[in-house]
Amino acid sequence: MSSLAVVYSRGRSGIEAPLVTVEVHISNGLPALNIVGLPETAVKESKDRVRGAILNSKFEFPMQRITVNLAPADLPKEGGRFDLAIALGILAASGQIPIAHLHHYECVGELSLGGELRSINGVLPIAIQARNNHRKLILPKENTAEAALVKDIEIIPAMHLLEVCAHLTGQHLIQIEFQQEEQAVPIADIDFADVHGQYHVKRAFEIAAAGAHNLIMLGPPGTGKSMIASRLPTILPQLTEQQAQETAAIASISDQGLDVANWLKPPYRAPHHTASAAALVGGGSNPRPGEISLAHNGTLFLDELPEFDRKVLEVLREPLETGHITISRAARQVDFPARFQLIAAMNPCPCGFLGDASGRCHCTSEQVMRYRARVSGPLLDRIDMHLEVPRISHEVLRKGSPDGEESSEQIRARVVAARNLAVARSGKANSALTAKEVKQLCVLSEPSHQILELAMDKFGLSHRAYHRILKLARTIADLAQSENIETAHLSEAISYRKLDRSV
Repeated sequence: MSSLAVVYSRGRSGIEAPLVTVEVHISNGLPALNIVGLPETAVKESKDRVRGAILNSKFEFPMQRITVNLAPADLPKEGGRFDLAIALGILAASGQIPIAHLHHYECVGELSLGGELRSINGVLPIAIQARNNHRKLILPKENTAEAALVKDIEIIPAMHLLEVCAHLTGQHLIQIEFQQEEQAVPIADIDFADVHGQYHVKRAFEIAAAGAHNLIMLGPPGTGKSMIASRLPTILPQLTEQQAQETAAIASISDQGLDVANWLKPPYRAPHHTASAAALVGGGSNPRPGEISLAHNGTLFLDELPEFDRKVLEVLREPLETGHITISRAARQVDFPARFQLIAAMNPCPCGFLGDASGRCHCTSEQVMRYRARVSGPLLDRIDMHLEVPRISHEVLRKGSPDGEESSEQIRARVVAARNLAVARSGKANSALTAKEVKQLCVLSEPSHQILELAMDKFGLSHRAYHRILKLARTIADLAQSENIETAHLSEAISYRKLDRSV
């Protein structure tokens, strides 16, 4: 006598959730439970959790030879997410629950010895794939809010193995009463109104937010570089549902988990300068997303840029261009999305006071050059805006603007209007325009062309910088609600290439 049951579950490969078919075969022989299909340690240990859960749920654990195959065999399986599927497969193969309707479901969840379902990471990608394959998803109740972010899917949240079995047998159907509420723009504790003076810096951040442009600040310590950067998220547009799902999928599979309440808010990551290359771009034997992927569709702020290891900074060059990172290991290769907005800050010299009115700087020109050379030219070339942040006067620091400082809400209204123009025109932010789209959408008059070519010759700008200036000018024109790029817009864009002429 032998019996076979098939249950569908989901594995993890990057931010994808590939289908894993759990095949359970029960045959005569010495009692044993074997799991095959490239299981890692946590999966191998599931045999003890599953046995305890089945017995403590008052079911019979078959005293026969049980073989569990996790297909495909060449996909590494990790974690406790397959516990529920294995338990249901054993119960179905032994005739304790019906097999007939199992093909309509996908099951994920870790089991306790008592049969309770425990939450797992990476539920959002699983829910998306289950919806695409037109199957219902059985999952731990703690993961309900995350799975409910996906529309047009039937989810069945359960707290115990007995609940799942009662649902499958029709004795007691599980009803979901969770509804996703529309989110308003979150009210932040920080605001651009807190920043006194620095009007040209605020203007630059408004432009950067409108076009998702990369920006680097250069200035002595204590001038407000970090303070201003931390307020950028308060003026950024909310994510679209597609962007939010991409970003949430990465957060879902990471160790930090997903904040469901703020899933439409662009992420903001600010790693310390001691971060390794693997921490920044991702890595590990089983590749995990790094800071640049966790900042996907949001902002990555690197304070004290020259203090980062040069090799660490150089790994940013490719994702800044392509918007994704490929992590290759001997056994596998994983792609993570990484389209982020880079905001960086650095001092002008090792002591930080070069050009400061206090006259405290005693750095030699050679020391200054060596310090700035820690940030390579090719990396700077990929940053659209170079900005000086000087000290403000004591009076401005004390009183601020006579007319009051603009709030984040006021700035954000202009940013959203400009971003909407860009999206209506090309379907994306201006910083993401391709070379072909730049040629079509960033048209200059002949006098403006001459100005740009003169600037390229004078400052030795690259062809990449040429395209970035055009994208920046397009954003400035959008903020002015101008259909065409005027000479004033182009001139302002050129003025933001400070480091091309000073380094």
